[in-house]
Amino acid sequence: QVTLVESGGGLVQAGGSLRLSCAVSGRTEYVAAMAWFRQSAGKEREFVSGISYNGGYTDVAESVKGRFFVSRNNAKNEAYLGVGILKQEDTAVYYCAALGRHDPSRSEQNYTTWGQGTRLRVSS
Repeated sequence: QVTLVESGGGLVQAGGSLRLSCAVSGRTEYVAAMAWFRQSAGKEREFVSGISYNGGYTDVAESVKGRFFVSRNNAKNEAYLGVGILKQEDTAVYYCAALGRHDPSRSEQNYTTWGQGTRLRVSS
């Protein structure tokens, strides 16, 4: 069993930045690609960014390109999402997800393990 725990969310002013973290524990050998999704109130969960197992490939949604950056540290079993130039529309619960293949997917159906989410609220 794999467990993902997100942290780092909070209240940030528009234009600000912070870093979300995702800690992986349990059978970490089953974790390869990882991704971040988010869900705003009243909306469906959407893909934000993903990273391959070795970090050599990343995928970023157009809505956050140039502002959000995904990374990982396999030695620490952690993944990160740096979020910057924040806008009010970035307010959401951010979820970390993992799957057992090398490259990430934009489809949440492909992910086998999810964290509980960390809430980010951007104020004006």
